[in-house]
Amino acid sequence: MSDLGDFTDHAADSGDDSSGTADSADSSAGGGTETNAATAADEFEAPVVDPQGEDVGIGTICVSQGLRIAEDEDDTTLRAYVTRGNRSDIRIGTYLLASYPEETGQATGSTTGGNGPAGAASDETLFCRITGLEYAQQYHADDATEIHARRAMRRDGIDEADFKFIASLEPVAVLYEDDGELKRRMTDRVPKPQTVIRTADDTEEIKTGLKIPEDGVFLGHLSVGGEKVRTAASPPTIDYPLKDDYEAGDPLVFRHSLVAGGTGSGKTHAAKNVLRQYLAEDRTYPMDDGREVQPAVVQFDPQDEYAQMHDDNPELDGEFARRLEREDIAYGGVEKTTAFVPKVGNSSYAAGHHRAEQVEFTIPFSMVHENPWLVAGSGLNDNQYGALTSVLLPRFRDQYGPDATYSEFTTFLDDPALREELDESGRVHEATFDAVRRRVLGFDHVFDQDARPITDLIHEFVRPGGLSVVPTYHINDSRATEAVVLALSSLLIDQKLSNDPTYDRIKETPLILGMDEAHNFLTDADSVQAGKVIRKFTEAAKQGRKERLGLFLITQDPQDIDDAVFKQINTTVVLNLGDEDAIKSVNIPSNLESKVPYMEKGQMVVYSPDNSEPVELIGLSKCLTRHGRD
Repeated sequence: MSDLGDFTDHAADSGDDSSGTADSADSSAGGGTETNAATAADEFEAPVVDPQGEDVGIGTICVSQGLRIAEDEDDTTLRAYVTRGNRSDIRIGTYLLASYPEETGQATGSTTGGNGPAGAASDETLFCRITGLEYAQQYHADDATEIHARRAMRRDGIDEADFKFIASLEPVAVLYEDDGELKRRMTDRVPKPQTVIRTADDTEEIKTGLKIPEDGVFLGHLSVGGEKVRTAASPPTIDYPLKDDYEAGDPLVFRHSLVAGGTGSGKTHAAKNVLRQYLAEDRTYPMDDGREVQPAVVQFDPQDEYAQMHDDNPELDGEFARRLEREDIAYGGVEKTTAFVPKVGNSSYAAGHHRAEQVEFTIPFSMVHENPWLVAGSGLNDNQYGALTSVLLPRFRDQYGPDATYSEFTTFLDDPALREELDESGRVHEATFDAVRRRVLGFDHVFDQDARPITDLIHEFVRPGGLSVVPTYHINDSRATEAVVLALSSLLIDQKLSNDPTYDRIKETPLILGMDEAHNFLTDADSVQAGKVIRKFTEAAKQGRKERLGLFLITQDPQDIDDAVFKQINTTVVLNLGDEDAIKSVNIPSNLESKVPYMEKGQMVVYSPDNSEPVELIGLSKCLTRHGRD
C-alpha cells in the first residue's frame, strides 16, 4: 500500500479506450500535427533579464528613502544605488556628476534611466561628493544566523546579488555653461529619480565644481582618501593652485597662510615647496608706482633647515623634473639665498649642510626705543612697563643719544641717584624702579655684539626674489632667541605699515614673512610684552593686503597661536596632527577633521574659503630644493 493514497489508482497515461482510440485516429488523420504542437508548447523561450545596451555611469539616483535638496544640508536627502560592477571602486569622498535632463516636454521613462528622451542634452549638471556608503538588504531576511555564517565561511567569494549598495551624496554645486564657459552656482535644483550618476573625470568639471582656480601657486594634487584623483587628461592628476593675482581679489599670499603638522608629517618639506613657488623668477606683484616686483622672503628658522633651499635637490631625476616643467612648477635651488646669522654671545654657527652665503649681524640697542618690550623678556606689569617706556627710556635717550648701547643703559640704571630722584618726584616708585631694572638685565649677549647691525644690512636682508634665512638653532638661550626673532619681525612690520618709513627698501618690496615654530612667538599670554607682540602681528595681518605683506606661519601646535592672529589667516594647510586640541583649533570642516590623525606623510587638508571648497591634497613626493641632513 502506498503513502500516496488514491493517487496510486491512476497511471500517468491512464484514460478510457474510446478517447484513446479517437486520439489515435485524429493523430493518423492529421499527420502528427497535434503532437508537434504539444512538443513546441513544452519548449519555453528563456527571458532576457539583462538591460539592452551598454551601461553608462556607476548607478542611479534612488528615492526609496526620499529625494530632497534643501538649504539646510541636514534636511537634504540624496542617495544613489551603485551597481555591482562598480562597488569595489567607490570611496567616500569620490566626486560624482548627475545631469539634469533638458526639459523638452516629451514623456520620460526611456531605457536610458528615466532621464527623458534618449539622446536629450543636459544644460546643467549636479556636482556632488560621496559622504557615506552602506549595504542594505534587497529582501527582508535574517542573515545573523548560524546557517548563513557557515555557508559564507565555506564560500570563496561574496555574492552581492541579495544586497543593495547605497551611496549618500552631498550636493556641492550646479555646473552650467555661460557663453561657452563652465561656471558653478549653489545647488538649487533636485535631480530626477533614476538619473544616472557618473564619476567626475574631467579636470575642468572638477576644478569648477570645487571652485579651484586655474592658475596660481602650486600646493599639491587633488586627492580622495589618500589617492590622487585621476582624469582622462594628460597629466592625469589635478593640480591645486593658490590664487595669486588681482583679477579676482588680492593674492592669497597677502591674506596669510598657516602650515600645521606634527613631527614627521612633512610640514617643512611642504613649506619649502610652497616658498619655492613664491621665489620663481617670473612671479611678480604690482606696486603702487606701477612697477612689477618679485617678492622677498624672510624665513625664521629654529631648526636650521631653510638655508638648504640655496641648493638643488640631487634626487630630482630627469623624468620627475620634466613632469614638474609640464605642470609649470618651479624647482631647483634659489641662488639668492643668504643665511643671516645672529651673533649672540659666544655661540657659533656651523653650516656644512648647505652652501648659502652666511652674514653675521647683531641687534643694535637703538631698536629698543621703538619696541621697548624687547628688553622686558621676564614679564612686566602695566605699571612697570609704563615706567620703562614713559620715563626711563626717554630719559636715557636724552642723556646718551639715540645710538647708545645696552651696556650704557645698564650703567644708567645702576645710578642710585637716579633711583632716588625719580622716587622723590613721584614719577617712578623705588620698588617699580627695582623691578624694571631686574627684568631688563641679562641681555648683554644679545645687543651690540661684534658684528654689523642689522639696520645697516637692510638692502641685503630684503631683496626682491631673494630668500633671507635667520637660523636660531645655534642659540641656546630661548630668551635671546625670542628677542632676535621679535626684533627683526617688528622691524619689518613697522616699516611696512609706516607712512614715513626709514627704510624704503622694505616699504617698496612685496614681503613674505615666514616663521617656523610660530607658537613660540605668537602665543596667547597675559604679559604686557605678549600683548604688544600680538597686537603688532594682528595689525600686520589686517593691513597685509594693502601693504603687500604676507605672514607664512608654520607650527606643530596651532592651538597655542593667539586667536587674534589666527582669525586673520585665510589659507590653512593641515598635515598629520595627533593632538585633539590641535586638530580642533585649525577650524576645518568636521568631515576632513576626522581624517587628519590618519593622514600619511605628505597628505594634507587645505581650507581656504576664498580659493576653493575644502579639499584633500597630496604634496610632491620629492622636495623641490635640497632637504634633510646627510
